[in-house]
Amino acid sequence: MAKIFPQESTSSECINSERETYTLWMKSLVLHSNGCTVYDSNGDIVYRVDNYDRKGTREVNLMDLRGKVLCTIKKRLLAIGSWEGHRYCSNSSYTSQEQPWFQVKRCNTGKVACQIKVGCQKYCIVRISGKAAAFKIVTKDGHIVAEAKQKHSPSGVVLSNDVLTLDMAAGTDHSLIMALVTVYGLICGIM
Repeated sequence: MAKIFPQESTSSECINSERETYTLWMKSLVLHSNGCTVYDSNGDIVYRVDNYDRKGTREVNLMDLRGKVLCTIKKRLLAIGSWEGHRYCSNSSYTSQEQPWFQVKRCNTGKVACQIKVGCQKYCIVRISGKAAAFKIVTKDGHIVAEAKQKHSPSGVVLSNDVLTLDMAAGTDHSLIMALVTVYGLICGIM
């Protein structure tokens, strides 16, 4: 079992200076709930998403291990296939008038699953052909920020398609990447 209460981080925004690998288990730790659980390379739980409502809900929360909400992802009601992410501040929650942290628009063309806007930066999530759960997050100019593939055990055994390895490039914001992975899970209907 993973550690339940590892050392407490001082910031909800974590930008890594080295390449980082996480394990995504596209299941919630809460019985009869949809979501995902994220483990670091030491096997400790780092992030979790628990969707207590139903698949395809209009609002989900990305949380740290202790249940502190880091980001709320809301499906926009008037726009088909569009989501907004709102980052939580340490002293208060977001308000509906605040500018979203990021915006995601679903695409139905080719390998591109969705387009993402974070401030003035643009990204997209691209499906990796032949693998349903495999995808990568790339910048507008084609640099890979994160890549998810089906996980293999150290002995080479392919694990279930709901267990993924997520490799993140150096200098990425962990919580942003996890929020984008969450949106992708909502788009694919697995959360």
